[in-house]
Amino acid sequence: MDTKLVIVVRKDLRMRRGKEIAQSIHAAIAFLANRKRKLNKVEKLWLGDGSAVIALQINSEEELLDVHYGAKSAGLASHLVRDSGKTEFAGQPTFTCLAIGPDCPELIDPITGYLKLY
Repeated sequence: MDTKLVIVVRKDLRMRRGKEIAQSIHAAIAFLANRKRKLNKVEKLWLGDGSAVIALQINSEEELLDVHYGAKSAGLASHLVRDSGKTEFAGQPTFTCLAIGPDCPELIDPITGYLKLY
């Protein structure tokens, strides 16, 4: 069974490269950090067997939230990252990226398939 984790990053914020990487890492590990139960079968498979990670870009907070709520509505794990704003974004907490999954591509692709690779 193929599995993947998809990271969606806002391009409109024009974050420094290091900030983009840090925010993406926050998103990528969120599914582990937010766990209050054992990993499910697909998550275990992703961790032990290939660990595909796909980075996609999105153009606005509104689009990011639409993808997040679309994933949630489809029953997928979606982890939204909100930066504190302490080092960027004029001190304003800002949604920067999200991670969907890990899960099966056939479940994630209908939500993110139209987005461009990062």
